[in-house]
Amino acid sequence: MSRLRIAIAQINCIVGDFAGNARLILDVAARAQALGADLLVTPELALCGYPPEDLLLRPDFYRAAARELRQLAETAAQRAPGIALLVGHPEEHAGRRFNAASLLREGRVETTYRKYLLPNSEVFDEERYFDAGEAPCVIIVKGVRCGVNVCEDVWAPGAAEAARQAGAEILLVLNASPYHLNKQAQRYEVLRARIAATGMPAIYVNLVGGQDELVFDGASFAIDDMSRLTHQLPPFEEALEIAEYANGKLLPGRIEATPSIEAEAYAALKLGVRDYLGKNGFPGAIIGLSGGVDSALTLAIAADALGADKVRAVMMPSPYTAQMSLDDARAIAGNLGVRYEEISIAPAMERFAALLEPSFAGVASNPTDTTEENLQARIRGTILMALSNKTGAIVLTTGNKSEMAVGYATLYGDMAGGFAVIKDIYKIFVYRLCRYRNSVRPDIPENILTRAPTAELKPGQTDQDTLPPYATLDAIIEAYMEQDLSPREIVAMGHAESDVRRVVGLLRRNEYKRRQSPVGIRITRRGFGKDWRYPITSRYTDEW
Repeated sequence: MSRLRIAIAQINCIVGDFAGNARLILDVAARAQALGADLLVTPELALCGYPPEDLLLRPDFYRAAARELRQLAETAAQRAPGIALLVGHPEEHAGRRFNAASLLREGRVETTYRKYLLPNSEVFDEERYFDAGEAPCVIIVKGVRCGVNVCEDVWAPGAAEAARQAGAEILLVLNASPYHLNKQAQRYEVLRARIAATGMPAIYVNLVGGQDELVFDGASFAIDDMSRLTHQLPPFEEALEIAEYANGKLLPGRIEATPSIEAEAYAALKLGVRDYLGKNGFPGAIIGLSGGVDSALTLAIAADALGADKVRAVMMPSPYTAQMSLDDARAIAGNLGVRYEEISIAPAMERFAALLEPSFAGVASNPTDTTEENLQARIRGTILMALSNKTGAIVLTTGNKSEMAVGYATLYGDMAGGFAVIKDIYKIFVYRLCRYRNSVRPDIPENILTRAPTAELKPGQTDQDTLPPYATLDAIIEAYMEQDLSPREIVAMGHAESDVRRVVGLLRRNEYKRRQSPVGIRITRRGFGKDWRYPITSRYTDEW
């Protein structure tokens, strides 16, 4: 009777930290051995973290990986004897470079699989770094023949079928699959397609953690040969789970409940903030608080991710700031327990006006325009960056995806900072996330969620003075940006041509701003980051 206990190691690795990642793998291997596991499966490129990007162009990076892999094999045999390790790592072999996974057993690197399919779309550009593998790999552990695939290998026919033809009876898939909304349903679908084609059950082991703009949600799982879900690990946290394969069947195990889309997105943002600051050594975060919904959500995420003691909120009122904004800012800071202070920008506004008056004389017929509005934002940005420089804490910007798309953000003003928490969150979804957060604990004042959005840069200003309603704005942005629809096709969806022309025009004209914005967390299918590469200088005219 064949019986194999497979440990799913859903771990949070750090790019380039070979020694630290090896220690993490050793620790989880020892825990898995204590649970009676025969085989430990790690995520894709677990030894070096994912994605290493252009570190993969350095020959010394591969030499370091090879040294650490050998050392890991030797140490694992001493610390966790009797358990085999399947470890993802980069490999240089015979003058070629591969995204690889090796079986470590009894102190040596026994065999290596090289990833067949190299993704080259969305946030992936593996063809820049790796050569494609050409041979299936089947490892035998406790008499069970296990096929090995790596991430993209299961998203199209070929690699899984080759493993089956080579004699595999169960498929082990190592992944570094980044999160976006509704991603898990896609993973189930593609894996079930491979199971239907091969008749093999499969175990999907995914990386967890934040890496710059990407968040890896873990959410590892297993599906049996009848396409039934047998195991589901929790998302957005490290986990170790044993999956048991006996008599040709994957036995049922723990299945975590699926969170709501809002709970999922909020957890992704928390993890992205926690790991960006933690992995880069920032002692805390500074947020410019306005009394509006975007800064309120950013503050709540930061406090939840880091702890209130590591977050500082700064309200910088101008003569146009309403009393309700001050009241709401004080209330949310108090509810969350973060450090709060107020610094009036009125004196700086007056000094700049006096300083610039001679230079502005005769320049324009209108004595005040967006120049003075932007100056307010830049004064605030200067204050926040000064506090950041003095304390070492990072400024978290508060602009959302809707604003970034149409350029309703000020360069060197509210765009000044080191990390853009809600850069990939549409305005309508900002409100949904605030409602979700208040369902956990009502810290965000209701007034923030019901008043008309405003930048408060001049008397009586609201966002909708110059923009379509946010429901319309967000739908047009999503259609153009994420679905690549032409303006003509977007109008055919039922949107007013005037709205489409305005929104698409703003989106196209503001690429220069987005190129200078801080990196931010990606949670949609396409964010303004690695998977949005439009030219700043362009005379292309969209189809109408």
